[in-house]
Amino acid sequence: MPGANLCDVMLSVRPFLLVLLLAGTTPVLAYRQGGAVPGDTLNKVDEQGRKQGWWRVEAPKADKPGYTDGQLIEEGRYANSKRVGLWRSYWPSGKVKAEVAYEMGRPKGNYTTYYPDGKVEEKGTWDLDRNTGKFQRWHANGQLAQDFTFNQYGVRDGVQRYYHENGQLEVEVTVKNGQEEGTLKRYYANGDVQQVAQFNGGDINEAASKYVKPVHKETAVIAEPVGKAAPAVAAEEKPNSNVFKENGYNTLYDKQLRLSKVGDFRNGRLWNGKVYKYDKDGKLVRIEMYLEGHFAGNGVITDEDKH
Repeated sequence: MPGANLCDVMLSVRPFLLVLLLAGTTPVLAYRQGGAVPGDTLNKVDEQGRKQGWWRVEAPKADKPGYTDGQLIEEGRYANSKRVGLWRSYWPSGKVKAEVAYEMGRPKGNYTTYYPDGKVEEKGTWDLDRNTGKFQRWHANGQLAQDFTFNQYGVRDGVQRYYHENGQLEVEVTVKNGQEEGTLKRYYANGDVQQVAQFNGGDINEAASKYVKPVHKETAVIAEPVGKAAPAVAAEEKPNSNVFKENGYNTLYDKQLRLSKVGDFRNGRLWNGKVYKYDKDGKLVRIEMYLEGHFAGNGVITDEDKH
């Protein structure tokens, strides 16, 4: 759900918080800046059983493996059991995993997700059930990977750009209301043109398009005669953000917190992206590439993929 999203939030610095002791509640002793306020309570449930005020979710939790007991998993504010304001989740390392703004229990506003090492992975604006406005995603090495614009209905609209991991432009195309329009240009990682295609309302004009060969070694895939369908999302796989995007960009991790699937999803299934395969010892042995929902070949494993 192209990220399941989030943007930088400027937080005011509070050198300390005044503590008010309230009868029948647990006092707040300290919080990260921008979080609890004086007089707030921790993990409070009112007389109707509704969550209220500041909440901290800590391990152990059956659906959150990899955390030590008592470790903070996520924190934020509830109002009548609905999430409101900024919520933060954390990797088992303690680094911030995601920052998501909520309104009446649903993601709405800016969001940011992070790689386990702390680098920004994705930034955007989420409006209840869709991305709107500017969306950016970065490769794990810090290079920009995608630069999109969504309209108010969550449909891509405007110039869309993809980038190789070395920072070189990979694809540039104009999209109007979700459909490619005009000239699409695709480039190899060294900057050479790979494809020039002409689109009209999302349909390619084969006569006015060309594909430049040979494919360069660093971007080659080993093609199969008939591509198998992309795999469905496994029950144990978890997205990098709080919400899996049925139609959109997702990064999924297996229960060992290893990369499992990365790319654009359509109707909950990988459409364009990668599937990471590991042996019994946890070593990455294969990266399967999928295009338009079908297997396109095995990608080249780089040193970065092994980390």
